[in-house]
Amino acid sequence: MTATVADLLGPAEIRELATELGVRPTKSRGQNFMHDANTARRIVRIAGPGPRDTVVEIGPGLGSLTLALLETGARVVAVEIDRTLAAALPATVARRCPAGEDSLQVILADALRIEALPGPAPTALVANLPYNIAVPVLLTFLERFESLTGGLVLVQAEVAERLAAAPGEPAYGIPSVKAAWYARVNRAGTVPRGVFWPVPNVDSGLVSFTRRQRPRTDVPRSAVFACVDAAFSQRRKTLRAALAGWAGSPGRAERVLRDAGVDPGTRGERLSVTDFAAIAAANERSRRTEPDTDPGTGTA
Repeated sequence: MTATVADLLGPAEIRELATELGVRPTKSRGQNFMHDANTARRIVRIAGPGPRDTVVEIGPGLGSLTLALLETGARVVAVEIDRTLAAALPATVARRCPAGEDSLQVILADALRIEALPGPAPTALVANLPYNIAVPVLLTFLERFESLTGGLVLVQAEVAERLAAAPGEPAYGIPSVKAAWYARVNRAGTVPRGVFWPVPNVDSGLVSFTRRQRPRTDVPRSAVFACVDAAFSQRRKTLRAALAGWAGSPGRAERVLRDAGVDPGTRGERLSVTDFAAIAAANERSRRTEPDTDPGTGTA
């Protein structure tokens, strides 16, 4: 089988194409167009899609990463919110990767609003995510498309640290726990600022993820995530204090935590997603057996 080789976009081609389309990158949409072929191919190589995969790409922009993805023989579903960019992408692929033209489908849509995708279910997510919505986009697609077995995303370096952080690490927080609900997440390298136009004022990092079995629990994801949100809303406080409002009172929070096997004096940054699932389940048991009025006592 002959490998597909695309004519990837460089700095001059990116600017020429942008000028031709009348496109100016906008900060509101987090548009920083990649213009380095080696970086695009490196991202695809780490992600590892192949001819049997359907890859969903969020925010393809002018097509730098799209072309590199099509080289693998994978089917690519590109979701783009910008009407001009979405309309131009098929023509760019036809010129620069004609062998992959039939493997591309462009969807004009807001990635946060998509409920379904056409064709075969996506198996991988590979994207240079807009920095301002990177975490909600990743979590939304992991929730809505269970067929995604893994992928690789390029995000702001600080966000990459948060997504991949383990309990007890300084960057560990809400994104870390919620991402861990769906997948095993790891740092997969850095990307220099100079490969983008315009050059961003922040560093970038690669995050890889592999779908994992969700924690076993009798409560829905929304209940677990509500617990996570409450625990980190006052992250310097002990869980007994931070979860008081969520549980109904400090006293009930303490009983719920002890029922879940968690020390009420610890903080959310020390707990795994499995721990939070256990707390949420214990809280549901408490609500079924205890009265709603429980003033509780004490402070953190």
